[in-house]
Amino acid sequence: MAGGSVTVSAVNEVITQSPVFAETTGLSLRVTEIFLSLQGETSRVGLPTVFVRLTGCPLRCGYCDTAYAFHGGESLQLDDIMRRVALYGVPYVTLTGGEPLAQKHAPLLLRQLADAGYSVSLETSGALDVGPVDARISKILDIKTPGSGECERNLWSNLDHLTPHDEIKFVICDENDYRWSRDQLQTRRLDALCPVLFSPVYGRLESRLLADWIVRDKLPVRMQVQLHKLLWGDKPGY
Repeated sequence: MAGGSVTVSAVNEVITQSPVFAETTGLSLRVTEIFLSLQGETSRVGLPTVFVRLTGCPLRCGYCDTAYAFHGGESLQLDDIMRRVALYGVPYVTLTGGEPLAQKHAPLLLRQLADAGYSVSLETSGALDVGPVDARISKILDIKTPGSGECERNLWSNLDHLTPHDEIKFVICDENDYRWSRDQLQTRRLDALCPVLFSPVYGRLESRLLADWIVRDKLPVRMQVQLHKLLWGDKPGY
């Protein structure tokens, strides 16, 4: 499927033939939105991607930019989500939130998407166990810094489940966050596990400052800014 168009009929065939079809029939997830945009972060930045944003999150990070996904949403069966994704006709899909793993059927949706041949990434806070996530999924593990207000929620055992095609992300509020993130990177040797991303909090930390610190310390990380916010601002649906 990568590099080609995706049709609803093809997805229907995959759904009925998937080894998890019997497990997922009738199961649903609470969904805030499904939309097509450019991937604004990670190594997939710039790729046209379908985003499935699930509703609900047990964390309350001080800089959260998707608080509108904490409540509400629409209950959709997993098969309906698959068909809506297929309508956009692109091979890249990101499951995000909120915190997608807060809903117990999220790993089943991820598995179905992978069975259908999509290139799938999962954006997760790192506060919930990623062990049940299919190995084909690229896990983007957001390690919470002190500035987030949720640092104590980090589930460090999640590092044991990471592979080279996953990524670790630090969202950095200030210089204290930077120093803390640098220390975690070095003491836990995170760059030996998978690529590590440092990102400034939008509108709070000047990007150039973070870039200067990374260059000064010669860190083995990739700095990123949120491309979608540079293009469209801080708006839902992008």
